[in-house]
Amino acid sequence: MTGILRTYLAAWLLAAALPCLAVEELGFAPLGAEQRVPYILDSVSATPRYVLILFPGGNGIVDPHMEGRRLVYQMRGNFLLRVREFWVDQEFATVTTNSTQQEERVQALLDALARRFPGAAIYLLGTSRGTFDTMRLAGYLSSRIAGVIHTSSLSGIASFDGRQYANRQLLVHHRDDNCKATPFSAAQHAHDSYGTELIAMEGGISEGDLCGAFAHHGYNGIEQQTVEAIKAWIKRGG
Repeated sequence: MTGILRTYLAAWLLAAALPCLAVEELGFAPLGAEQRVPYILDSVSATPRYVLILFPGGNGIVDPHMEGRRLVYQMRGNFLLRVREFWVDQEFATVTTNSTQQEERVQALLDALARRFPGAAIYLLGTSRGTFDTMRLAGYLSSRIAGVIHTSSLSGIASFDGRQYANRQLLVHHRDDNCKATPFSAAQHAHDSYGTELIAMEGGISEGDLCGAFAHHGYNGIEQQTVEAIKAWIKRGG
C-alpha cells in the first residue's frame, strides 16, 4: 500500500469513527425594537424533532459573540455545554444562552425557535444554579413548551410541586452529589411528595470542587449515560 493510500485510508477510518459533527452557529432572537437575545445553535438536522434550551449553572453567563470569524463564549466546561456531542443528533438540537428569569427574553427565544423549527417540541434544561431559573419560569412556560428538566437542582426543588404545571417536569440528580447547595435528598423529597419523575444517576468520577462541573455534581464520567437517560425520557413524551 502506497503512502498516499495509507493516508486516505487513515482519514476515512477516522471520519467513520467520529460522530456526525454538529453545525454550531450564532443566532439572535429579536427583543423589542433595539435588543436581541444571542444564542448558540448546535444541530445536524434542519428539522429536529426536539430542541433543548440549555441554562448552565455557575453565573449562567455564556455571552456568545464573534471575534473575527471565531465564535467565542463562556461556560464550555459546564455539564450541559461540554456534552453537546451527546445531545445533538438527527432528532435533537440544542440552543445555549444565558440563564435568565426574564420572561420576555425567554419568549423572544421561543418565538425565534418557532419560526425556524415550527414542528419541534421545546424543552428547557437547566443545571445547578440554572435550576433557580427553571423553577421560577416553570409557571410561565407551563403551556408554552413541552417540558422543563431540572438537573443537579438547588435545595429549593424539595418544595417544587410539578403537578401544578400543564407540561412535563423531570428531575435528574446524582445520588452522590455532595454539593451542599444541591443535595440529592431535595430531589428525592420532591419525587416522593409530588410524584415528579426522577432519574437518579450513579457512578462516574468526582474531581475538584464538590459543586464543580467535574464532580458527581456535573456527572463526570457518566455524561453520555446521563444524556441518554434524559433523551429517552423526552422521547417517551412523544
